[in-house]
Amino acid sequence: MILTPISTSSQQGREKLAALADRFQLADERVRQAVSEIIAQVRSRGDAALVEFTRKFDAPQFTAGQLAVTPAEIEAAHAQVTPEFMADLELACRRIREFHEREREQSWLLTRDDGVITGRLVNPVDAAGLYVPGGQGGSTPLVSSVLMNGIPAGIAGVPRRVMLTPPDGQGRISPALLVAAHRIGISEIYKAGSAWAVAALAYGTETVPAVDVIVGPGNQYVTEAKRQVAGRVRIDMIAGPSEVLIVADGSARPEYAAADLLAQAEHDPQALAICICTETALAERVAAAVEGQLPELERVDIATKSLRDKGLLLVAADLEEAITLANGIAIEHLELMVADPFAWLPRIRHAGAIFLGSYTPEAAGDYLAGPNHVLPTMGTARFSSALGVETFVKKSSLISYSREALLADLPAIDRLARLEGLTGHARSAMIRKE
Repeated sequence: MILTPISTSSQQGREKLAALADRFQLADERVRQAVSEIIAQVRSRGDAALVEFTRKFDAPQFTAGQLAVTPAEIEAAHAQVTPEFMADLELACRRIREFHEREREQSWLLTRDDGVITGRLVNPVDAAGLYVPGGQGGSTPLVSSVLMNGIPAGIAGVPRRVMLTPPDGQGRISPALLVAAHRIGISEIYKAGSAWAVAALAYGTETVPAVDVIVGPGNQYVTEAKRQVAGRVRIDMIAGPSEVLIVADGSARPEYAAADLLAQAEHDPQALAICICTETALAERVAAAVEGQLPELERVDIATKSLRDKGLLLVAADLEEAITLANGIAIEHLELMVADPFAWLPRIRHAGAIFLGSYTPEAAGDYLAGPNHVLPTMGTARFSSALGVETFVKKSSLISYSREALLADLPAIDRLARLEGLTGHARSAMIRKE
C-alpha cells in the first residue's frame, strides 16, 4: 500500500514526527542565485527584461505592447465564460466578502485624565500587487486566488490593486481570471509571471507600477523572489508546499479521510498529506480507501508521488495525543474528523485553518466558505496567520501632550533618557519646561 500505518510511539514514528517539526526550508542555492539574477535584470532593464523572460518561458512571440491587459480583452473575456461560472463567481465573492468585512480595523483614541491623547491611525497601503499563477499554461485558471487576494485588499481600501499573471503560449490570459478580477474591481492587469513578475511589482518598470504589498501563491521561484524583496515591500508570507493534517477518531468515515488526503496530494509532488488516527483498524481502512480512490484522480501521477514521498498515516494512543501532536506540527489545514470537534477546538493553538467535522472538507474552505485560503505553511502557523484585510493596512501611533501633562512626565523622561546615555533626548523634553 502507498500509505502504511505507523505508531507514533515507534522509532519510525518518532523520527517522522521529528522531521515534521523541522520542515521549514528555503529554496536551494541554485534557485536563490537564479532569482537574484532575475531581479537584477528587471531592476536594470525594466520592460525589456519582462518581455525577454516571458518569451523564453511562456509566450515565444510576446511583445512589450502585450504587457498590459486592455479593456477590449476584459470585455471579450465576459463573452467567453458561462452563466454557471458567473453564478459560482457571485456566490464565492459574496461569501468571501461577508467574512472579510468582519476583519476591518478601526482607528482609535485614548484620552487620559491629564489631557494626554494617544491612539492608533489605521490606513491602507497605496498599492497592492496580486500575483496569480498561470495554472498549467492557463488551462486551470486559479480564480480562487484572484478572489482571496483581491477582495481583502479592496475591503482594506487599497486605492490601487494590480494583478500580474503569466500569459499562455499565445500571450493570452484565461477569460475566467480576467472576469474574476474585473468583478472585484481590478482592471489593472499585466502579463508577467514567476520571479520577474515579483521583481516588477517590487521595483516597478516602465509599464508595471511598484507597489507596497505583494501577495499571492506561486512556485519556489515566486516564493524566493518574494523573500528577496521583502523589506522593500511587505509580503504575505514565505509559503511552502500545501499541507493537510486530518485527526480522525472512531467516528470518522475512512473514505472521507482518504478523499481529503488525495485532494491535498494532487496539488503538487511536494504537498504534505497526513492523517493521525486514534485506532489502528481505522488507519488501515483509510489506507485501503486511499488505494481504492487513487486511480480515479486525473492527477494520479502527482498524487502518487506526493503520498509516496511525503504522505504519512500515524496511529496515536488516543485523541489527547493526536491533538497534542497536531499543535506541534502546526499545519496549514487541520481537519478534525472527530465525534465532537467543537469540544476539542479550545485545545487547538497552532493551525492555519481548522475544519470542524466530517462534512467540512478543505475544498469548501478553498472556494466558498469565506475564510481566506492563503495560509501559513511549514510550521509557521505557530506565529503567523491567514492573509486578511490586515495584510493591506498599516498603523500609525498617535500622541498628543498638553504642556501640563508634559511637565508632569518630565522627571521620568529625563531620568530614563539619561539612564540610556541620551542626554539630547533628555534636553529635548526638559527645554519645554523653560
